[in-house]
Amino acid sequence: MTDPLRVVLEVAAKRSFASALDWPGWSRGGRSPTDAVAALVAYAPRYAIVAARAGLELPAVSETSVETVERLKGSGGTEFGVPGEPAAAESAPLEAELDRLLDLLQAAWATFDDVAARAAGVTLATGPRGGGRQVPKIIDHVRGAEAAYLSKLGSKAPSASEEDPAAPMALVRAAFVDALAAVARGKLVANPNRTRTPWSPRYAVRRSAWHSLDHAWEIEDRLP
Repeated sequence: MTDPLRVVLEVAAKRSFASALDWPGWSRGGRSPTDAVAALVAYAPRYAIVAARAGLELPAVSETSVETVERLKGSGGTEFGVPGEPAAAESAPLEAELDRLLDLLQAAWATFDDVAARAAGVTLATGPRGGGRQVPKIIDHVRGAEAAYLSKLGSKAPSASEEDPAAPMALVRAAFVDALAAVARGKLVANPNRTRTPWSPRYAVRRSAWHSLDHAWEIEDRLP
């Protein structure tokens, strides 16, 4: 018997997202909840590669094994193409699962890095899947998003120098991991900011992993 795949659905008028709660980064969208779940299941082979990179084996999954544990009301962000609503289940304590989720997050990051490196110097196909943005711009976009996600954990993004305030990706990610571990363990984050609505660690992992994988898979889909 296949174990249930715990999924949170985020539903807006014209777009929905299905996200696997126990497998951060495995989130796919569709025009309806049914379409989103179908897309999630269809991407299982691609996500299995990420899980293997983290030293984990993704169990067999089908649409009948999906268990919707929460259904959230989507927003304009959902319509735009972002799974932007934290689930109630993601407010649960994280410390006991911190290492596993960090392994999956870092596997998602590494997947993006490898795909971007493989596509270096290649002109990506344009069209609905990615518009006209090329790999260097996608990398800059992902780095900027990671800095924004770090701020939602309550920590200011690091700066490389006064002359070049845009810190390299590795520095931002290291700060993200440190802040995530601090919040999960109930400790103060380094370099705190004044965010009024901080993200829970579980949602921060899900959002960051999704964003990296979404762009990794975009690049793969747009390779000539």
